[in-house]
Amino acid sequence: MSSRVAPRERLTELISLAVTAAGFDLEDLVITPAGRRSLVRVIVDGDDGITLDDVAALSRALSAALDDDDAAPIGASPYVLEVSSPGVDRPLTQPRHWRRAIGRLVTARLAAVGPVEGDTLRGRVLSTADKGVILDVSGVRRELAYGEIATARVEVEFNRPKAPGPGAEEGS
Repeated sequence: MSSRVAPRERLTELISLAVTAAGFDLEDLVITPAGRRSLVRVIVDGDDGITLDDVAALSRALSAALDDDDAAPIGASPYVLEVSSPGVDRPLTQPRHWRRAIGRLVTARLAAVGPVEGDTLRGRVLSTADKGVILDVSGVRRELAYGEIATARVEVEFNRPKAPGPGAEEGS
């Protein structure tokens, strides 16, 4: 690795490699100074979610990678490492987030595209594709391109119906 890489970029690359090697996606990395230490918050997710055992194993792997890498800006300084999942009500910002939300109830605010800008839809994710998502909104199928959605979040459901099985619709 070139010494010209900025410390933040180097740290992101190091953590991303370890997270990917463990089979997960790096959703966010937040570094916060906390006195003489730094808080390194790593948010990860995977297609099948992440278990507490996964978090523990990933924490050990990340800690070892940070401690062993002389070029890492954190390894030589005191730090607190926090590894977690994004949470159930996370925003849906990437196609993979929508794919993981199939069968879930979501609230989506439409972007300034077309005559219904700012409208809010509440519906269940039926399927996804590279360019958009299909929602069941009160029994009506609504196809939305990702660009038509300003913001979206999964709603917390305590008695959620089971997700579609292997024979259900899937996007390409």
